[in-house]
Amino acid sequence: MNGENFALSEQIVSSSYIRQGSQARRSHEQLIRLLLEQGKCPEEGWSESTVELFLNELAVMDSNNFLGNCGVGEREGRVASSLVARRHYRLIHGIGRSGDIAAIQPKAAGSSLLNKLTNSVVLDILKLTGVRSVASCFVVPMATGMSLTLCFLTLRHRRPKARYIIWPRIDQKSCFKSMITAGFEPVVVENALEGDELRTDLEAVERKIEALGAENILCVHSTTSCFAPRVPDRIEELAAMCAKYNIPHIVNNAYGVQSSKCMHLIQQGARVGRIDAFVQSLDKNFMVPVGGAIIAGFEESFIQEISKMYPGRASASPSLDVLITLLTLGANGYKKLLAERKEIYSFLVQELKSLASAHGERLLHTPHNPISLAMSLDGLEAKSNGAVTQLGSMLFTRQVSGARVIPLGKEQTISGHTFRGFMSHSESYPCPYLNAASAVGITREDVTLCMKRLDKCLKTLKKNQNVTTPTSPVPPAAGRASR
Repeated sequence: MNGENFALSEQIVSSSYIRQGSQARRSHEQLIRLLLEQGKCPEEGWSESTVELFLNELAVMDSNNFLGNCGVGEREGRVASSLVARRHYRLIHGIGRSGDIAAIQPKAAGSSLLNKLTNSVVLDILKLTGVRSVASCFVVPMATGMSLTLCFLTLRHRRPKARYIIWPRIDQKSCFKSMITAGFEPVVVENALEGDELRTDLEAVERKIEALGAENILCVHSTTSCFAPRVPDRIEELAAMCAKYNIPHIVNNAYGVQSSKCMHLIQQGARVGRIDAFVQSLDKNFMVPVGGAIIAGFEESFIQEISKMYPGRASASPSLDVLITLLTLGANGYKKLLAERKEIYSFLVQELKSLASAHGERLLHTPHNPISLAMSLDGLEAKSNGAVTQLGSMLFTRQVSGARVIPLGKEQTISGHTFRGFMSHSESYPCPYLNAASAVGITREDVTLCMKRLDKCLKTLKKNQNVTTPTSPVPPAAGRASR
């Protein structure tokens, strides 16, 4: 409805009522105008009606929704199922063009505007959460591992002779396979045990650089968010080292956006040294379906290089999902979620520490990990070799998801490389343990219920282990046998 249509409506319905409706419409349009002007996440979240109005306005700008459109090409935004069309708000053309995921599509002005606005809003959120000097970012419809691969493939054109990637060990398969898939040889640097924490061995990293030669190294691939007792890498020191040797630095910040500590490490690393790009997951940080990531950096030209490396057009679903989410939450709503996560982290520390003490275990001291916690399982390991893994099965069947139970001595071979002590980020961590994390969206009820079920499982295991095996019947006395 435009001004002319509202004026015509006054001939049908009382003008006072129509003016009231027009004012209501303008209040929605004012929010949309501010988004277009500023390109930032609104302070307060929008209502669903405003979001849907905006998306419908974008959709009618795409050629597949033009009245009387005649499409004779192979890609015309045709959809067989109306249910699928509604699921995507009739934004069917996706984002980008064959040569650049960030390019404008002539046939899809609405989808192109969606893409640009999403990248702008996400950039604002990255600044809001702590990386204030980030220069550019874009949403890519791939999860974290493949997004890291895209970064490595882009660096190949800058360093064609390089074949190695220096990688402080973190036992997560997709991180390792992202380097293998890109065609590079990961150089695994074991972590240093400091108290209970596994931390970056900076001396070992520098020795590898000097032994291999800086010109032969594609980049250092570091990590922020991770499972305890592994803690975020020493990002500042690695960034300074990369600047010293003129080696690119890619940071896996998978679920670090929700942590002010992880974001601060990236900001400081860029300030004192070199960080070329950092990659974060959409689903882990923004509670949207799996399938998207944000690639961000401090040099706009390099981020544009990465976007141009993506072959072909791309799905708009991850961009659409995160834009809807951020418009609905608003900056204040997202900040509230982050504050609640941090508060529940403290609650989880207290509850897990109390439970560990009650069962003769302890909460591992990992103050540098702001999201994940670990509780020792020494008692279970001492009583039965299989009790630790059995605990994991018991928790899963009791609908406790996300808890990880780590036994000692597990080996795993990935693409020809054997990791000893796999899942513990170390060849010989001193004890088995259980992981739990306070990630965005967690509630106090989640923690309370998890502790109740974990307590019951531990009691059941210990009870079963304390049952003695029945002894064999006593043989008859000699005298009785003779009779």
